[in-house]
Amino acid sequence: MTHPFLRARHIALSFVTGAALALAAVTPSEAAAKIQHLVSPGGIEAWFVQDATVPLIAMEYSFAGGSAQDPKDKPGVANLVGDLLDEGSGDLDSKTFHERLDRRAIELSFSASRDTFRGSLRMLRDNRDEAFDLLRMALTSPHFDTVDVERIRSQVLAGLRRETTNPSSLASRKFLEIAYGDHPYGRQSNGTLDSVPTITVADLKDYVGRVLAKDTLKVAVVGDVDPTTLGKLLDHTFGSLPAKANLTPVPDIVAAKPPQRAFVPLDVPQTVITFGGPGFKRNDPNFMAAYVVNHILGGGGLSSRLYHEVREKRGLAYSVYESLLWMEHSALFIGNTGTRADRAGETIDAIEKEVRRIAEEGPTQKELDEAKSYLKGSQMLALDTSSKLAQALLQYQQDKLPIDYIEKRNAIVDAVTLDDAKAAAKRLWGEGLLTVVVGRAPQAAAQPAAAPVTKSN
Repeated sequence: MTHPFLRARHIALSFVTGAALALAAVTPSEAAAKIQHLVSPGGIEAWFVQDATVPLIAMEYSFAGGSAQDPKDKPGVANLVGDLLDEGSGDLDSKTFHERLDRRAIELSFSASRDTFRGSLRMLRDNRDEAFDLLRMALTSPHFDTVDVERIRSQVLAGLRRETTNPSSLASRKFLEIAYGDHPYGRQSNGTLDSVPTITVADLKDYVGRVLAKDTLKVAVVGDVDPTTLGKLLDHTFGSLPAKANLTPVPDIVAAKPPQRAFVPLDVPQTVITFGGPGFKRNDPNFMAAYVVNHILGGGGLSSRLYHEVREKRGLAYSVYESLLWMEHSALFIGNTGTRADRAGETIDAIEKEVRRIAEEGPTQKELDEAKSYLKGSQMLALDTSSKLAQALLQYQQDKLPIDYIEKRNAIVDAVTLDDAKAAAKRLWGEGLLTVVVGRAPQAAAQPAAAPVTKSN
């Protein structure tokens, strides 16, 4: 089960020629040697890996801002812009624009996270000129025709109405309210049933004009194109954008201090539990220690402590996970599980007990060694296609990491000591949890953490 709040960080997109794309394997060690810092004649910068294994090109790019730039009273603007940029632009209406994409098997998409407005473009090498030109039109001359705006608005509102009965969505929403209050991170990226109807075409155009600018643009390209040709394509695509963005400052914030618990009543068969607290920002010198120890607690799938305690040992849930989430101005750890309503209290007890134990004792040396081994090996799988590599290179830029980070990463993982991991565990989980419970209300589900919990047989 993927938590809604985590879904935005990495967008997995299908591709018409997906079978061919999977063959475009560039190993991390090869990529490290091949990554170029390309600067186009017009000054557009990109991290670039030239790879002719298959005749494909994958580009990922982003602009700073994201949904944090939505007006305070109109969350959902960035999300709506992302849904509408490919609904007609230049001299093409929505139908014609999409026909052009489909005819050439070009994949073009946009999405908004808290901090970035992001896009993806993938195409066969022979269709690159048309693909980049369609992207140029989408970014620089979107139509925002009334008929298209209302159609997409209706789709967004339908999704929001579905979320009112989705326990995971309600848990995510409540968790953000507790963690961030009135800060932009506390708002819903896709908007609300009250805000989305009030968004105007002027709001959409204002967002595009303020956010889509060259000074915050980051680009990653992997595929069968030479540097000279790519430089020209980048200038053609992005060169006419405004030179500077006009962003509203977003303050740094630390998530609310645990422990806190909230209950949201909903008559559904399965109770959803979302838990978390303040995390480590990506530039924190102890980030990798936190990343490794978090894998031990809840990020390691079938090998994690939470999985063992909650599912294997007690049979309380089908799955349970916990992840680090870092943003430009804050960071969280956040986890999720689902269980029967009459076992929610017992499930929370098991999670809190394991969190306390790792906070007080830290991991064992064996756990640390196994986690480090997994995290080093899994990088090979995480970067095994052109698209995955382009996504990673963009993320590294957003995280302000060096261009040779792929080559250095395993040594950074290896350098984490047991003392580092113990200190990170204490800092992450020593205060307890922010917990949100959504579901039916048995006696224990909404009680404060210190209250006795009625356990089922």
